[in-house]
Amino acid sequence: MDTFELMAKKMNEMAPEERMKQIESLKAMCTCPGCPSYTICAKKARESLYCAMGKSFMCISEEKGCICPTCPVAKNLGLKNKFFCTRGAEKAQRYEHTLWGSTMV
Repeated sequence: MDTFELMAKKMNEMAPEERMKQIESLKAMCTCPGCPSYTICAKKARESLYCAMGKSFMCISEEKGCICPTCPVAKNLGLKNKFFCTRGAEKAQRYEHTLWGSTMV
């Protein structure tokens, strides 16, 4: 298991309150609002932590650049993907890559 898989397993075993505290801790490190793809709509909707929470619901549709690889959250969790705001959370992207046999970008 890699770092991401170990952290996902650990979080899955946490009580809901403890999991929420962990998520809030990750949000505090999140750099999504500084990304070129981040929009005013996303800011107003308080969207962030796409790598864990999933892609933007309705606010981000255009990839204007990506700072995911430099984010402390991505480094701490050992994330391998990017453009989480438009392509989905790490877990979702790994699943899709497994299904379709594509390589991670």
